Amino acid sequence: MLSHLTPSPSTAFHRRLRPIPPHPTSKFSKFHPKTPSFPTNVSMESPTGLSVDSITDELKKQSLSEDKVVKLKLEDLNWDHSFVRELPGDPLTDVIPRQVFHACYSKVSSSVQVKNPQLVAWSESVAQILDLDSKEFERPDFTLIFSGASALAGGLSYAQCYGGHQFGRWAGQLGDGRAITVGEVVNSKSQRWELQLKGAGKTPYSRFADGLAVLRSSIREFLCSEAMYSLGIPTTRALSLVTTGEYVRRDMFYDGNPKDEPGAVVCRVAQSFLRFGSFQIHASRGEEDLEIVKTLADYTIKHHFPHIESINKSESLSFSTGQENDSAVDLTSNIYTAWAVEVAERTASLIASWQGVGFTHGVMNTDNMSVLGLTIDYGPFGFLDAFDPSFTPNTTDLPGRRYCFSNQPDVGLWNIAQFISTLSFADLINENEADYALERYATKFMDDYQAVMTKKLGLPKYSKELISKLLNNMAVDKVDYTNFFRLLSNVKADLTTPDEELLVPLKPVLLDIGQERKEAWTSWVKTYIEELSGSGVPDEDRKVLMNSVNPKYILRNYLCQSAIDMAEQGDFEEVRRLLKVIERPYDEQPGMEIYAHLPPAWANRPGVSMLSCSS
Repeated sequence: MLSHLTPSPSTAFHRRLRPIPPHPTSKFSKFHPKTPSFPTNVSMESPTGLSVDSITDELKKQSLSEDKVVKLKLEDLNWDHSFVRELPGDPLTDVIPRQVFHACYSKVSSSVQVKNPQLVAWSESVAQILDLDSKEFERPDFTLIFSGASALAGGLSYAQCYGGHQFGRWAGQLGDGRAITVGEVVNSKSQRWELQLKGAGKTPYSRFADGLAVLRSSIREFLCSEAMYSLGIPTTRALSLVTTGEYVRRDMFYDGNPKDEPGAVVCRVAQSFLRFGSFQIHASRGEEDLEIVKTLADYTIKHHFPHIESINKSESLSFSTGQENDSAVDLTSNIYTAWAVEVAERTASLIASWQGVGFTHGVMNTDNMSVLGLTIDYGPFGFLDAFDPSFTPNTTDLPGRRYCFSNQPDVGLWNIAQFISTLSFADLINENEADYALERYATKFMDDYQAVMTKKLGLPKYSKELISKLLNNMAVDKVDYTNFFRLLSNVKADLTTPDEELLVPLKPVLLDIGQERKEAWTSWVKTYIEELSGSGVPDEDRKVLMNSVNPKYILRNYLCQSAIDMAEQGDFEEVRRLLKVIERPYDEQPGMEIYAHLPPAWANRPGVSMLSCSS
């Protein structure tokens, strides 16, 4: 049940939601008796991981077709503001923090103070999806426009209204407190892209904050958005990062010691920034706002899930729920059910891909969950270094570790349950359909998990026992997650390899282990080789396949911090250099091996290995 709702919540909303535990748990039978829980120490690779060859081929295709690509100036972008045109808006135009009722957005303008802004970094590939000529980054007024100091010609700016569960408790209205959408661009491929300036000033949703962002968090968001994309993981993107030339006061550790930090603005880009909380907020406000849930659902399906609208009933997409009455769910008879199922499956695939590269989001609140299945809102994130299932990069999360690495699959299901309950409360789906959507999350996650782990290890088929033993070994010896899987491709499928040579390919990551642990690892490698030997795949071919899903380079927190330290002194070269490295995570990149090194000792301090939600 949604707890701690906004003041005077609708009692009907409270009553009609099925019970939902406030914290992640394996007892998800409350939703469906056959919904499985997930392993607490598993990890997965993204099924959409880009191989070196595929990236190279794509770059060649882009090069060959470069003359055919549309290249526009900022003034010539094709704007189409569907969100504002088709959804109810806030009648007020002030930015005084307040409750915004019966509206999906509030029209606002940037209010950030700017003094001599500078361009820190930019993404050529994001410019391409917008049909934007890369020469536009060289414009004298580019930094003024993308810091928010000057309006973008053709834009129509607004802040979105949404709510959400934060750490398992309903927080009421949240909304875009420091992100201002400047409009929607439709490119030459008829793709819709929303541009958003994060850190551009106050909105009605800013509550007690100033609506601004600092350089350190902006660098992290910019780099991780692009890193995740290059890893093949669905994500929001980042077009540019600009300093404002002004300072922002922040208490980084919430310890009463604030300091002035350089301000910055990131231009975030996504097909939509709609979240689970975008729907929850209206359902929480009672019967009179339930129509907005339906209106927003219709809008979302129309613009972002148009294939669902064209599902033909002759396709007979009918499935048994597996319940005692053997009731069936027909996805062709209710468009909202088909949509709910796809949101659930996209979310499951997304989290499986996070686990695959050892990514921990850190703040999986429902307001940070995209209905498009994108990674959204990069706050205190972190990639695993030493494998630790209980790792959380968020200092606020330390007491309960709700959002730690191993909990992410279950939290994903918990969040989907909140979203599904919202649709149920709005009478868009019935109980059987809700149960089926939750079941599809669980099934999709496990399917992707097994496929991902099989690819990561180069196995001919999934082996639960082998993978379980591996992850246990990694946890015991705190083995570096990324480097281990990259080195694993060097193991030969040779049953005659002497025991004393079995661990040689893994020596760089099996550090400081005694004889007992060596024996445990030797036993595992022998079993692994036995599994490989039955596949008939040559070692070199398997190595190529494994390296296409096991990155060599990830955005480790200490690499971010090194770039931040230099940028705060006015030197942006390390940010740009790091961007180039993470854009090719599966390549060897000779000369860049230092970026694959383990974190140095200084990286274990708070503010580097772990962060708060402070921006």
